[in-house]
Amino acid sequence: MSIPNFMQMYQTLISLPSISAIDEKLNLSNKDVINNLANWCQSLGFECEISELESAPGKYNLLARLNPSDSENGKKEFHGGLMLAGHTDTVPFDDNQWSMDPFTLTETNNKLFGLGSIDMKGFFAFILHALQGLDLSNLKQPLIILATADEETTMAGAQQVCQHKNLKPARCIIGEPTDMVPVFTHKGHMSNAIRIVGKSGHSSDPDAGLNAIEIMHLVIGKLLILKQELKNKYSVDHFVIPYPTLNLGHIHGGDNANRICGCCELHIDMRPLPGISVIELQAMLLGSVNEINKQYSNAVEVIDLHEPIPAFKGTADSALVKLAEKISGEKAIAVNYCTEAPFIQQLGCETIIMGPGSINQAHQPDEYLAIEKIKPTQQMIKQLIVESCF
Repeated sequence: MSIPNFMQMYQTLISLPSISAIDEKLNLSNKDVINNLANWCQSLGFECEISELESAPGKYNLLARLNPSDSENGKKEFHGGLMLAGHTDTVPFDDNQWSMDPFTLTETNNKLFGLGSIDMKGFFAFILHALQGLDLSNLKQPLIILATADEETTMAGAQQVCQHKNLKPARCIIGEPTDMVPVFTHKGHMSNAIRIVGKSGHSSDPDAGLNAIEIMHLVIGKLLILKQELKNKYSVDHFVIPYPTLNLGHIHGGDNANRICGCCELHIDMRPLPGISVIELQAMLLGSVNEINKQYSNAVEVIDLHEPIPAFKGTADSALVKLAEKISGEKAIAVNYCTEAPFIQQLGCETIIMGPGSINQAHQPDEYLAIEKIKPTQQMIKQLIVESCF
């Protein structure tokens, strides 16, 4: 099988829906994307291992390995060298807000539009294009391509990969959209539902029930105190927003004006800094509502909406960071969003995030990659591979 050119690969990847969603009506398999990537990698001489996720049947990871010709590594070993990693899933999309077909790569106004064009299926087209221009028989260090599933929801793909017994790359570059600026550290992500269960009743007799909205009012007061405490207590100067954040994102309670509200639910988002454990932040959250729970007999329940994602703590002076800074001409930065990096880092490799496209386009209608960025990005990715593996 011959490998397609850059634009053909890009178009194929965009055309294959691979949405991850908590809502099962929207959730799709990424198998077609994985199979295409595996076929292209095999055409370049890579040995491929496809694994179905234990926690999400129908979702798949791909590990593709290319060793130097004199390597004595066994078939299932992935030791040393460089790993280029990315996820194959996308977020859902709102058809009413897209001005074009999200599954057709559309070139207009010097932009390439498509769902996943920068977040982040397009990264794989950049990798494979770079490899087409290299003499892979001169490889000196192993080269690994990792394609994961479900990054946009549970990060189950990365969590399964970090348990791989024979995967030990020396370096990893995760190609999330950073405009090719290296990222060496980022915050984590926690999403929680705070559910108040009261007692409904007729609004004409308030004391006959227990109004969940009124209890939620007390809870919100405690959360705003916690929000300020986090801002005052913790700080890491690398970040533009140097403190952990707490956002009240969604609330729903009751069903009618003349009924005492029996249930109210609030969804919050918290972003821990490196150095603050998820367990510590969870304890602070539970502590903030503890008094209310005592007053109202366990009426308040705190639920994880997904497995918490820890912060990623890298170092600004690692060899990989210095190489990325030299090639990109940009100083490594810290960012407030999160990626698969804290799981990949558990493999023991130097890890950075660095990829094509702007994070400002991620999760947006009419997601696009600026065409003028293609050639310089291709050159940088090729140089990262050459200096790490040749």
